[in-house]
Order: sequence, then structure tokens, then C-alpha cells
Amino acid sequence: MALDTRAIHAGRDDLVDLGVHAIPLDLSTTYPARDSSAEAARLDVLATGEMDGGLPIYGRVSNPTVARFETALAELEGCEAGVAFASGMAALSACLLAAVVQGKPHVVAVRPLYGTTDHLVASGLLGTFVTWASPDTVAQSIRPDTGLVIVESPANPTLTEVDIARLAEAAGDVPLLVDNTFATPVLQRPAEHGAKIVLHSATKFLGGHGDVMGGIIACDEEYARVLRQLRFVTGGILHPMAGYLLLRGLSTLPVRIRAASANAAELAQRLKDHPKVERVHYPKLGGALVSIEVAGDPLAVISAVRVFTPAVSLGSVDSLIQHPGSLTHRIMEPDDRKDAGISEQLLRLSVGLEDVEDLWQDIDQALQKA
Repeated sequence: MALDTRAIHAGRDDLVDLGVHAIPLDLSTTYPARDSSAEAARLDVLATGEMDGGLPIYGRVSNPTVARFETALAELEGCEAGVAFASGMAALSACLLAAVVQGKPHVVAVRPLYGTTDHLVASGLLGTFVTWASPDTVAQSIRPDTGLVIVESPANPTLTEVDIARLAEAAGDVPLLVDNTFATPVLQRPAEHGAKIVLHSATKFLGGHGDVMGGIIACDEEYARVLRQLRFVTGGILHPMAGYLLLRGLSTLPVRIRAASANAAELAQRLKDHPKVERVHYPKLGGALVSIEVAGDPLAVISAVRVFTPAVSLGSVDSLIQHPGSLTHRIMEPDDRKDAGISEQLLRLSVGLEDVEDLWQDIDQALQKA
């Protein structure tokens, strides 16, 4: 079936047989069972990261509502499995820890990345160490102890795109992790181009309304077992209410992405000719993000908007604007931001579903004031 159809029905295929229409929300933290011996045997299996298809035992291990979301997102990304976490950074942390415990703590990463991702990879807090590479130098940067290649495409916040298939070929046997938060499976499915790991900050477009936080990895079942094993002991599982809201968000994802992308493309085209804009960044594949480098004071632009919401994050039905150098990428060293192409004049716009003329008038007047 088409992605639009599966976005609505994935994770819900059994609801008719259950006699319900809305997604069941299971808030239990624990699940009773009279046969403790059988539960003990099952717990031994679940601790390895394998799912046996039986009833849940404890909310930190698994949850039926969360499992529905995992199934749905994995299907939309064309992967065997999904593993959901409490945030996008929790999901990334699990992937880094997986590399460390497998004895391959070296990471090859392509800038730019989300600022906290950049910091975590470079800091060594989880036992990793990094080689920064361009798409052309990934292959020569890989070593015997390389456990992961990391890239965002389109990248945060410059919206730089890479050839994922070429990067997967360069990575060889090393798993390629692609952060697909900005594109979503509506515009791009990295697994179809050779990526082994697809990461989403589900807080963004998958939720779509700025009211839920989560992260998810789509991958094959073998890698999913490693992530579940780590989640079992670290406790970073997604909350059931978040799983419910994210699964509901998936049903409108294609409609929201296409409408927001149409608005963003129109704004990007108009901003190219604006006298107060020096450069416009907009991906070739489209999407709802536009980044601009302004001639005036970028912080003054933010303070002057009235329709755009001045806030971090992205992917909501309302339009957001923020200054990466001050917020999302502030944790990076100034020289590292510069090397990543993140100028101090750069503003990132997450375009929502408002009327495009209202958005244009708002950003135009803010640029003029600044």
C-alpha cells in the first residue's frame, strides 16, 4: 500500500479484531502473572533484547502502546524493527553505547550535526572518540575499531544534503546511522539507500504538535536486539502516553509534511530576493525547514516576529524561528560551528501550516525592522 495509507493503518492492523477504533493506551508499569517460573524464563529472554511475543512483564522492558509505534515507524522506514526511547538523544546514546560495548568505540561523523549530537560524539562522555570527515573522506577515516558512521541529511541547521547510497558504500561493513528527522520517511527513506540505522527525534515531525518528546531507531532485528538490551538496563524507554501521541501523529504525517513543505518552498523562493537576506539554504528534496543568513542583527529578527514562534525545536504545526549559534548549537565551540558552516548570521525557520501570506508578511516585517 501507499505510504499515505500505511501511515494511517500501520500499528493498528489488529484493531478491528479487537473491536476497538482508537489506539489502546496501556499505562501499566507492571503486569501480573501467577506463574513466576515462566516469568523468570521469559525475563531471561527479554534481557537479551529478544521479543518473545508474550504479555509484558514490566514497563521498563516493553509496553504494548509503545510497541505499536515502533512497528509503525519501522514499516514506514522500510526496516524490520523499531526501538523507541524517551528522546532523540537517548536513542543516539544507545547507538553510541552499542558501539562501545561491541569493542568499536571509534566514530566517523560528518558535520554539521545537531549541536548536542556533535557535543556528545566529541566529548567522549560515553566512551567514544571521533574522526570528523567530509563525505569524500569517510572511507579513509574508517579504522578496525570504527563502530559507527554518523550523518544528518538534510543537516541541522545548514540543510546540507549528502548522497546516502554513496556514503553507505564508503562505510562498508561499518553501520551507517542517518538522522532522518528533517526529511521523515515521507521525503526520504535512508534504509533503501544502504543505511543500517535510521534515527528520528520523534519530538519533531513525527509528533507534529509540539507536545510530545521521544526518539526512535529503525533498523534490522539483529541491531534492535542490541538496543533493547541496552534499554532494558538503562531505562530509556518511551512513555506509553508519548507512544500513543506519536502513533496518532504518524497518521497525519504525510499531509503535514507536504503542506508545510509547500509553504517552506514558497518562502525560500521569496527570501532569495529579499534585500536583508544574504543567503538562503533549502534542500533539493524539499521539506519544511529553511535557513537564512541575514544582513542585519539575527537576534533582532527573532524579537520582531509575531506569527513565527521564537523557540527551539521544529516540526510543529506552527512555525518556529531560532538562532542556532545561541541555542541549538551553542554547546559547540565557536570554531567548530564555523567549520560546520554555521555562521552567526544564520537563522533556522521551521515552517508550519499557517497561511503562507501571513508567514511571509511576518518574516518580511521582522527582517525590515532588523
